[in-house]
Amino acid sequence: MSETEERLTSKAFINKVLSGTALGIIVGLIPNAVLCAVLKLFGDNSIALFISHAVVVFQVATPLLIGALIALQFGFKPMDMAVVAGAAYVGSGVTQFTPTVTNAATHAVGGYLSAGTGDLINTMITASIAVLMVLWIGNKFGSISIVLSPIVIGGGAGIIGLLLLPYVSYITTSLGNLINAFTTLQPVIMSILIACSFAILIISPISTVAIGMAIQLSGVSAGAAAMGVAVTTVVLVIHSWKVNKSGVTIAIALGAMKMMMPNLFRHPIILVPILTTTILSAIPVALFSVSGVPTSAGFGLVGLVGPLASIDAGLAPLLALVIWIIIPVVIGLIVKFFFEKIVKLYKNKDVFTYLG
Repeated sequence: MSETEERLTSKAFINKVLSGTALGIIVGLIPNAVLCAVLKLFGDNSIALFISHAVVVFQVATPLLIGALIALQFGFKPMDMAVVAGAAYVGSGVTQFTPTVTNAATHAVGGYLSAGTGDLINTMITASIAVLMVLWIGNKFGSISIVLSPIVIGGGAGIIGLLLLPYVSYITTSLGNLINAFTTLQPVIMSILIACSFAILIISPISTVAIGMAIQLSGVSAGAAAMGVAVTTVVLVIHSWKVNKSGVTIAIALGAMKMMMPNLFRHPIILVPILTTTILSAIPVALFSVSGVPTSAGFGLVGLVGPLASIDAGLAPLLALVIWIIIPVVIGLIVKFFFEKIVKLYKNKDVFTYLG
């Protein structure tokens, strides 16, 4: 194999992992993201709570979905797909043993708790390890592969993922601390820096919701973070509606911005209109003290979580409409026209056509 072929193979491998991850995130997060705001309107209604619990459990399965869809990208058979999915779930850390919990049924000390979506970066790494193991082992297990594959590949890659988890999670924590440091700066600059950070993170493997919760962003910091996510949604929708199928654009509008990860890695130029719009849209956040809470920081417009949190914090509903929707849309359209038609920095079809 030539050096060029190796480079192409490595690139294809990464693209398959990114594509599977992007689609897995969409499938896993969309139900809860879309329904959470609607279900809150029903308060303690038993049916609404039941549906809410169901979509939260579905969201917890996101690493499992990512692993399966990454395996699908490689054309794996059902059993190989299953072991990759299982390993990805284990390596994500979404379910962890907690020794302080007591089982209500058996009264045994210690139990497994699931929360969030796990560490998405470690999910990708673990799934990649499992894929490489499947490709390397191939048919070497022969007739006993049904026994050895789940143990060696599924369990083995999962264990490696768990060993890597604390170190990979440290990367996420470090990024969070860096973003949190921005809150000590002047309000306008702070809002711009935080908004731009979250605008980038929302189309990366890192969970903006996890970052917001981990560093407990609140007040204007949380509002700026949510604005960064919201602006990315608006810019991607503006650039997507003429070059992608309606389903892709709708999915982005509903919160599936991470599906554009392959585009980001192949065409980083997409950050230019996103960050330009974000910088200008973040200024009103500081001027009007648009605030939020840790749970709203990573959602943006998804489920109207960001706007509703700012209204709960005292922002007038009409002003919220202007700041969250009108300003980003108007700026986004102007920025698109400027960079695409006047400066001719990029062709919309070339860089924003969905690559998943």
